[in-house]
Amino acid sequence: MIIFGIDPGLAISGYGILNYIGNKFEVIEYGAVITESCEEFPKRLKKIYDCYTDLFEMYKPEAVAIEELFYNKNVKTAIAVAQARGVHLLAAENKNIPLYEYTPLQIKQGLVGYGRADKRQVQEMIKVILKLDKIPQPDDVADGLAAAICHAHSLKFADNFRILKY
Repeated sequence: MIIFGIDPGLAISGYGILNYIGNKFEVIEYGAVITESCEEFPKRLKKIYDCYTDLFEMYKPEAVAIEELFYNKNVKTAIAVAQARGVHLLAAENKNIPLYEYTPLQIKQGLVGYGRADKRQVQEMIKVILKLDKIPQPDDVADGLAAAICHAHSLKFADNFRILKY
């Protein structure tokens, strides 16, 4: 099963594409879509949409696992990131790829076994699980891979996380 994991963002959106076969992972690709703050907001959203549409077309994932937004303090930033996340969802939906969303707590639980694990623990587990030489950078890329791994580990429960409608 080809799983496409996304850490949604406006400035940096990390992704990881994994092939999950018989409890084993094969890393297909990982990276980030980056937009510049000097670009007009609609152009940034279009870039994200176009890049993800191209990636979905190229790799033909069977599922997209995306991290739910974690809102902390800055409402303006949260709104912009939420709009970007909507573009990620639209790109997958337009390609008819099943969507699954996971909270940061669920992703940490799925990788480390502890929902309050720190970022470094999660990154080390990504490195170990995927047999990588080093932790993928920037952090957003590692988070995209983490979403894909979490989905693979949650497959028997996946229907509980599927985005059906809003």
